[in-house]
Amino acid sequence: MKVFMLGWEFPPFISGGLGTACYGLTKAMSQAGIEVIFVLPQSIDIPQATHVKMLTPYSSFRGDRFSHDYSGLEHIRIKTIDSPLQAYATPDQYQKQLQALIDLKRSKHRISEVHGQEVLEELLRMHGGDAPRSGHYGGDMFSEIHRYAGSAVRLALEEDFDVVHAHDWMTYPAGIAVSAVMGKPLIVHIHSTEFDRSGEHVNQGIYDIERRGLHAADRIIAVSHMTRNIVITRYGVPGEKVEVIYNGVERNARQNWNFTPTPIRSDEKIVLFLGRITMQKGPEYFLMAAKKVLEEIENVKFVMAGSGDMMQRTIEMAAEMGIGQKVLFTGFLRGEDVERVYKMADLYVMPSVSEPFGIAPLEALNHDVPVLISKQSGVSEVLTHVLKVDFWDVVEMANKIVAVLKYPPLQMTLREHGNFEVRKLRWADAAEKCGRIYEELLVQV
Repeated sequence: MKVFMLGWEFPPFISGGLGTACYGLTKAMSQAGIEVIFVLPQSIDIPQATHVKMLTPYSSFRGDRFSHDYSGLEHIRIKTIDSPLQAYATPDQYQKQLQALIDLKRSKHRISEVHGQEVLEELLRMHGGDAPRSGHYGGDMFSEIHRYAGSAVRLALEEDFDVVHAHDWMTYPAGIAVSAVMGKPLIVHIHSTEFDRSGEHVNQGIYDIERRGLHAADRIIAVSHMTRNIVITRYGVPGEKVEVIYNGVERNARQNWNFTPTPIRSDEKIVLFLGRITMQKGPEYFLMAAKKVLEEIENVKFVMAGSGDMMQRTIEMAAEMGIGQKVLFTGFLRGEDVERVYKMADLYVMPSVSEPFGIAPLEALNHDVPVLISKQSGVSEVLTHVLKVDFWDVVEMANKIVAVLKYPPLQMTLREHGNFEVRKLRWADAAEKCGRIYEELLVQV
């Protein structure tokens, strides 16, 4: 089984849970004997081999060398190919180009690499020459998405695979295009919807892309039943088309961490918020609960690890509430820095307003950190030995934080039972379920 997988991020480029999920899932697929061709919209310089064959559409990006750990994995090859589509093509131009490729594919049982290259170069000449290039997510996002779709088609013409698997809305146009040109089943994986990110004030362009991808897919994978319900009710997708596959977590092999001291006193408790500082993640509710906790317990620091469009407002809010000296903002963390902050934490809090799943609580439990999560999260469907609260109920949130910090037996119970529970959530199970979906679709073809 060979999968043509489309993703927008992959280690070392991670801005959220999507990259972590892609990494864990593809690694488990590799171990299950499923071959993955992963298409990423930038070239990256990776010093070691990994479990995926990495294809990157753009050759202009030249990043620094990264220290991400790819040990124990197999076969990574970076292949950089320029986009065959004009960067700022209109939707009509994009459709004409796609239709030309579909017509050509139908007229030829097999397209040689050379002939496919000639066809794509002709399409470039028809629409204004070579596509401008960009680095890390530069330029207009919608133009980048369509350029990524064109590059994905070009790469697909050179590969042999059985199914197309697209992660989240930014890869859906590419998934639709590759599926149509190559005549392969399309699976779309939805990790977060526009309603999760923006509430009721959705970006219409993003919603339209999501809806088109969900309806074009042969099968949809949702990360929770909460997300499945949104897909059905908000996008009008038949329920029998949507299957829930929960995310997993990689077991932490490191038992001892060495890290430099921090300015936090040893007698201070640490309550951790780790995630994007955006409306979706509920940072303001975290601060409101923090203020109430500090009225009960003085020796507490609240660490907010992450970045996002609400960062500045959240800093200002902490100052306005008079708790600025008790709230530490670390900025975005990755790799060993994440492990260091988990090692220091007495409690992890995820107060998300709408969280399709939530990998961070699993990582916290994996590092023996007790967890408090909002009931409005997909991960609350699968975790029992954690504390749960409505995101808006800051009084109850504060009460539960105080209980964990004041009563060591409660903290110990949550830590031990939570760590045991998280062991059941394995990427191997997610990979096995994805493999079953692939097989079912191939039988139907």
